[in-house]
Amino acid sequence: MKTLRAIFKALAGKAMGGNESMHASGFRMVFLGASLALMLVAPGTGLAVESVADQSGLVLDRLNLGWKLPPDQHEQYFLAQNPTGTTDNPTKPSSKETPAKPKKPLRYVETKAGKSYLLPAGEIVGFEILLNRYDYFFRDKQVYGVSAHSMWKNLDGKWVVDTDPFSVNQFMHPVQGSIFFGFARSSGLDFGESMWYSFGGSLLWKIAGETGAPSINDMITTSFAGPFLGEPLYRMASLMLEGGGETPGFWREVGAAAICPTLGFTRLAYGDRFRSVFDSHDPAVYSYVRFGWSKVDTAHGLIASQESTVQRNAATADFHMAYGLPGKAGYTYTRPFDYFDFEFSATTANVFENIMTRGLLAGKEYEVGDTYRGIWGLYGSYDYISPQVFRVSSTALSLGTTAQWWLSKTVALQGSALGGLGYGAAGTIHGSGERDYHYGATPQALLALRLMFGQVANLDLTVRSYYVSSVASTEDRGSERIFRGDAAFTVRVHGPHAITLKYSTSQRNAHYPDIADSHQTVRTLGLVYTYSFGETRFGAIEWRAANKLPIDQPIRDASHASEPKP
Repeated sequence: MKTLRAIFKALAGKAMGGNESMHASGFRMVFLGASLALMLVAPGTGLAVESVADQSGLVLDRLNLGWKLPPDQHEQYFLAQNPTGTTDNPTKPSSKETPAKPKKPLRYVETKAGKSYLLPAGEIVGFEILLNRYDYFFRDKQVYGVSAHSMWKNLDGKWVVDTDPFSVNQFMHPVQGSIFFGFARSSGLDFGESMWYSFGGSLLWKIAGETGAPSINDMITTSFAGPFLGEPLYRMASLMLEGGGETPGFWREVGAAAICPTLGFTRLAYGDRFRSVFDSHDPAVYSYVRFGWSKVDTAHGLIASQESTVQRNAATADFHMAYGLPGKAGYTYTRPFDYFDFEFSATTANVFENIMTRGLLAGKEYEVGDTYRGIWGLYGSYDYISPQVFRVSSTALSLGTTAQWWLSKTVALQGSALGGLGYGAAGTIHGSGERDYHYGATPQALLALRLMFGQVANLDLTVRSYYVSSVASTEDRGSERIFRGDAAFTVRVHGPHAITLKYSTSQRNAHYPDIADSHQTVRTLGLVYTYSFGETRFGAIEWRAANKLPIDQPIRDASHASEPKP
């Protein structure tokens, strides 16, 4: 409850710290609420099921986010005996009977008739007009009192790197871009087409939404980080709707709208025209939520104003989804973000601590023997990391690979290795209303590993490194080196329930010619409850025919899911 109170309090106030720009609160209310709902609503979005059963016969639908396994394979963990709602007295089919299959969801018509180019453009213009008027009357008339003169001045003037607070430039603007992107995506446009709407919406706001000079950094984060954040949200919401068959239930509609508000708005406002659901092509998906406690074990290099503000103990909440894991029979990677990894963390110490997403923009599958499957190619990523004392954020393109290797019959290793270049920002947290961070071209690297011991336990290890250089910097001086390491050991207790021990370390080394070098370190230890969705192998994909799990146990590969249970 402390986590909930702190987060809702932050939504109403200045959660991120500092005096944010005037358009920040509008986006904060829309997206932060949706992100919170993603963690808290998603576990229960499958509870409602349309059924003709009377009240005494009402049962709960299974708790999953689009998994395509037959009902009998979920019974040992979920209360789902009547997911199709076709009978008043649900009974388990005999070995000679075939379970009734739910109706397939309506799909997007992949023609011009199934999409609209004008509708999202109008929605973006209307959204910005309403936002500007709100900010003008309730925030700052000077900043948002736009006129023909201010618009012409912005069109003809010089572009700058603005001095807005870190959370505004590196969090709120990606959120803004995801909203523009979401309007287009929800109108049937593909990933590439929708990116242009993020760019156009950002350009329109910079010219006609504010009186200040347009900023280069905002265009980058809105136009690129926005889609890199928006596409996972859109796909997660669509996956939830897809799991509801031809007519998703009320709670699935609510949950999808909470995850991707623009999708929910479009489906509500335009009815049957955009009722069709994005075709996921049935990816292999693994996700979990975590709730628990964390303690700051070590905090070195604090400046004077941080000594009294660092919270040593905090409640935490995490959500993670890996979508399109390699090794699934028949699944291909022909569209941007057919594979993505999304992570989100919130704490009572600083509300939104981490948001990290990466997805395959273009790539190809590969395999080595019978024990190794993978994908490689170009990835797009957006990271926002803020461990109380300092923060780093980056929007990047990287080359890399994601793969799974069966080390033995039951032990598997999954992982991703990426290296690339982004445009990032990093700095300490010591005040507001002034530049306390550094922009620059940012070479970066990622190594993420998950070692899975059958259905018993798994070990996660992730390291990230960022070098915010002086190239393309706001000031031609100095650099920041950021290192982030996370480790988590999870032991399954029963079914989808598990206990996780977490450890993380965040290090910042800053060098500037005119000030003393800064070396800051924050280490935290946490104990959390983990709920895994849909299966108990921690996301391991099984493609080896001779080693598949028995049919009466949950499996990850749906290619054999239709075989009757003995």
